[in-house]
Amino acid sequence: MMRRGTGFVLEVNPKIPRELSRLKELAFNLWYSWHRPARELFARLHPHLWDAVGHTPVAFLQQVDQQRLNLAAHDPEFIASYDRVLSDYDRYHADTQLRSAHGWDASDQVAYFCAEFGLHESLPIYSGGLGILAGDHCKAASDMRLPFVGVGLLYRQGYFAQTIGPDGSQIATYTDADFASLPANPVMHDGSELRVSVSLPGRTVTLRVWHVRAGHVNLYFLDSDIPENNSVDRRITFRLYGGDRTVRLEQEIVLGIGGVRALRALSIRPTVWHINEGHAAFLILERARELVAGGTAFAAALEAVAANVVFTTHTAVPAGHDYFDNAVIERYFSEYCRDTGIAPAQLFELGSMPGGPDFNMTALAVRGSRSCNAVSRIHAEVTSRILQELWPQIPPDENPIGHVTNAVHVPTFLAPEWADAFGRCVGADWYERVKRGGGAACLDDLPDEVFWSVHQRLKRQLLHLVRHRVSVRHFRSQGSAAQLERILRLVNPEEPGVLTIGFARRFATYKRAALLFDSLERLRSIACDAKQPVIFIFAGKAHPADAPGQDVIREIARIARLPEFEDKILLLEGYDLHLARRLVKGVDVWLNNPIYPLEASGTSGMKAGMNGVLNLSLLDGWWNEGYQRGSGWAIPAAGSALDQDTRNHEEARALYELLQNEVVPLYYARGNTGYSSAWVAMAKQSIATLLPRFDASRMVGEYVDRIYVPAATRSKRLDASGPEAAAQLSAWKTRVRAAWPAVAIRRIEDGRSRIAFGDNERIAIAVQLAGLEPADVRVELLLERPSLSNDPPSVETAVFKAEGAVGPDGWHRYTLDLAPAYCGRLQYFMRAYPSHELLAHRFELGLMVWN
Repeated sequence: MMRRGTGFVLEVNPKIPRELSRLKELAFNLWYSWHRPARELFARLHPHLWDAVGHTPVAFLQQVDQQRLNLAAHDPEFIASYDRVLSDYDRYHADTQLRSAHGWDASDQVAYFCAEFGLHESLPIYSGGLGILAGDHCKAASDMRLPFVGVGLLYRQGYFAQTIGPDGSQIATYTDADFASLPANPVMHDGSELRVSVSLPGRTVTLRVWHVRAGHVNLYFLDSDIPENNSVDRRITFRLYGGDRTVRLEQEIVLGIGGVRALRALSIRPTVWHINEGHAAFLILERARELVAGGTAFAAALEAVAANVVFTTHTAVPAGHDYFDNAVIERYFSEYCRDTGIAPAQLFELGSMPGGPDFNMTALAVRGSRSCNAVSRIHAEVTSRILQELWPQIPPDENPIGHVTNAVHVPTFLAPEWADAFGRCVGADWYERVKRGGGAACLDDLPDEVFWSVHQRLKRQLLHLVRHRVSVRHFRSQGSAAQLERILRLVNPEEPGVLTIGFARRFATYKRAALLFDSLERLRSIACDAKQPVIFIFAGKAHPADAPGQDVIREIARIARLPEFEDKILLLEGYDLHLARRLVKGVDVWLNNPIYPLEASGTSGMKAGMNGVLNLSLLDGWWNEGYQRGSGWAIPAAGSALDQDTRNHEEARALYELLQNEVVPLYYARGNTGYSSAWVAMAKQSIATLLPRFDASRMVGEYVDRIYVPAATRSKRLDASGPEAAAQLSAWKTRVRAAWPAVAIRRIEDGRSRIAFGDNERIAIAVQLAGLEPADVRVELLLERPSLSNDPPSVETAVFKAEGAVGPDGWHRYTLDLAPAYCGRLQYFMRAYPSHELLAHRFELGLMVWN
């Protein structure tokens, strides 16, 4: 029929039957993102529509046929499932008892700021690992019943949808989201939508506040796309990591400053403020402004604010930290400087990195917090070196950078098929037994044939999805049916016996997705063996502005088009949480080969490992802590002194050798059972060792015990010391910094170079305090015992005692009786640094002198 005139849209929403009335409640709580039976309720009503709406329950309920709802309302089987889900839902939400939080006060609350949150594909405001980690952090906080609120931005277009052209070119498509179809509601206040505002040069930007529930956790997201703003400002919150530097700065002002104002408008009073990556660091300035408005001097206000700010950095590359030109910062914050009574130079100093001309958001986050942590042990070492100039006189290994290794939310990423199998064969308390350290014995109770059957079922689910994704892209590119049959020859869900290796993550160059192609001849000999073939599945996105990352995608596509690899190397488009969940559960091996030590943590391998997928990874990030012989494979790193091309060749060679000599033979070492018993044993070991160690409840528990409780305690301690305590601490720091260039240490008298075991050696030194008091300075001796292996030397510390002034010129005498507890050739050193009872870290000021 020919259409004429103007077309109009009319959406007809069904009426949810009374018997199913709480479906809407389920749809608006992201608890469904980690409760599969809840998602299955929607899917079974109309599977094709469920897929068509991107697994978004709100959109689903707006479009599902009325007849299907009516039939379900009178279907005893569906109602039984519905009742079971509601029972789980009500039981979960009725339990509000805080778990395992020693020292946590009933009034404490954490505010968690992040630029992206990856809770589920139905709320597409994430791009990759940072967002997924933030989502898992929120979910684990909900499971722990932790008083916790998240703050972010609700992006109209989110991150881009990815398609890949015939030549491997990435095509980024942005689509406006219908906020009415998301699991989010505008916050209402006095009968209208709540608004807050931030000041930008020459205008005020108004922000709408949205509320999202994730179990017990409330999240609030800001949105500038409202009629009160001009067309330019409406686009501030359009795209995640989109736009130019100006848009990025404005997004970070909205997140940090607008986020604080939103919490104030909601009467939420956090006692801990967690900045997850530097994007939200402007919250420090906003909180300081509030105190200045109440009569506090800026330096004291900053001290009070920093006491309970927590900063987590996820970036192991210096260029990955956001920075802005000082002139731009001055233009955006000139009004702020007037309001707080500071000069622009003082503001620049807060964001300065020594030797750098720009305003660095990481520097602001470090200076405005008293707890800074990386996300793995190696990442802490790397970050300590990257940021060492912020504590210039402190050895990098002693500066205030700590670490809490990332983890993943087990209920979200552990396949329910595994949980069901463990429950049937091991017992309902299987996970508690694993966490108590009985993982290996616990999993031994699961028969090998059952274990393999579960893995094969998950692999079939993946292969069905792979076939679908490959087919869609192939036919869109005008490929033939015959060619598609060749490409998918080995991707057979009915016979999932081909070794399948997955590589899926952001296509940043340092992750080296193309390392596998270093020698096509070696790869051909591994993958194209007719008796023991190997399939490699690649998926991931490169940022639209990352040309080298997009080149990596093109290179993978080029290799995949070669006749010998067309059925061995598959490149999937549209990487999202749905595909990620299938991949980490369904492949046989998870490959990760970044440039050491640039993988801050990585969490995809954790998800794979706890699902019985074996990791084949460089010992970087989390795998350096998670690897145990017999639970996966470690690719040895080449020497860091080598140039990068040589390192690539050496590490690719090591990868080929592991594949050829260990991975492939072990997988295909099948007996009469049809599977490799040795492979199953290794997969069981992977689950037993990785599941308890990299569960997000462990991660959040460490944040609570080691970071949140101390931060809240610091802030209360500062408050309890009186209204002038922050000002006094700030003044003390100013006095110490001014005096420190003149502080020095010298030995008063020569000591002995040899003593008998059990004897004391009295060491006397003089310290020039330059007007400081002895209580302002701690003087230490470091006794170093060389290691007999390649390990670092062991170091013990002893404290000198002040004995009084040495003359009128500022020198003070300090003594120490040294009695070493072991023999051998020892070295000792003396040092002094500022000390105050209210310091969060003993080296907080970054000042130190040595003898």
